[in-house]
Amino acid sequence: MKSYNVAIMGATGAVGQQMKEQLEKRDFPVGTIKFLASSRSAGQEIEFKGKTYIVEEATPESFEGVDIALFSAGGSISEQFAPEAVKRGAVVIDNTSAFRMNEEVPLVVPEVNPEDIGKHNGIIANPNCSTIQMVCALQPLKAQFGLGKIVVSTYQAVSGAGVGAINELKEQAAADFDQAKDAEAKMLPVKSAERHYPIAFNAIPQIDKFTENGYTFEEMKMINETKKIMHDEKLAVAATCVRLPVVTGHSESVYVELEAAPTVEEVKQAIANAPGVELMDDPSNQVYPMPLMAAGLDEVFVGRIRQDLDNPRGFHMWVVSDNLVKGAALNSVQIAESMIQQNII
Repeated sequence: MKSYNVAIMGATGAVGQQMKEQLEKRDFPVGTIKFLASSRSAGQEIEFKGKTYIVEEATPESFEGVDIALFSAGGSISEQFAPEAVKRGAVVIDNTSAFRMNEEVPLVVPEVNPEDIGKHNGIIANPNCSTIQMVCALQPLKAQFGLGKIVVSTYQAVSGAGVGAINELKEQAAADFDQAKDAEAKMLPVKSAERHYPIAFNAIPQIDKFTENGYTFEEMKMINETKKIMHDEKLAVAATCVRLPVVTGHSESVYVELEAAPTVEEVKQAIANAPGVELMDDPSNQVYPMPLMAAGLDEVFVGRIRQDLDNPRGFHMWVVSDNLVKGAALNSVQIAESMIQQNII
């Protein structure tokens, strides 16, 4: 089998570490591998398939001879280095929001729109973590019954805001309620915000900054990315995104209106047969997805499927997935695998 020279940009971050683990776990055909980061992280050691590698400071020249570059180091870093990697012949799979809505850049979830991968001009964008798990669950319904409207409320883990937010949650949760209530907060809802709130014992109805229309950037990402991935600009999508005191694993309450009016069992069967999705729906025995059980797993889990009481074409469901695995690293590696399967690289 042909092997490919790989670079991971942002190798010391949470997603970068998951990318490395996914390459190992899935036995990706790696020829050579480079671990790249900022000067602050350069010099650290990383183990990969029994060998020790030194993290290098990223420069444009770092991408010489690289076939596939997995990026997860922040939007500004991607904007700076992704074009340099492409100039040197690499295909960049970018996990930031830098290129997602660029018309020249495909936005891909392999279970949903693998055909878009071949349209790339050197850069392929990985969608937002919350978008990925939702479209995986809804694609089989779109294919069989047609989609008319989506309303989603997310319950997102603090790992989506970085290691600092995880540490704040742990510190605040270790205190008692009154201490946590008055704890110093520096990370959430947004690190650059004028005001911050404790996350332990709390729910913060803001992820990212607000836009002029009253929605946050996170909510607009879900709305716009879903339409792009599903090739339907007229699709009605609304989102409310909330941060919860959960370390890993995003949960979503999804209401979807279909063009057809299937039974609940037909909806369940469609989801159960979908790639990358696992039906976990036995409420009589208290079987349904939860972020604690989904942590570290590859699948998107779906449960609590039920028909709306007033609309026979409306269905409610609960969708859970590890935001660092399928929501980021795994999806990136799957894009690379799909490129190989389609003989695009």
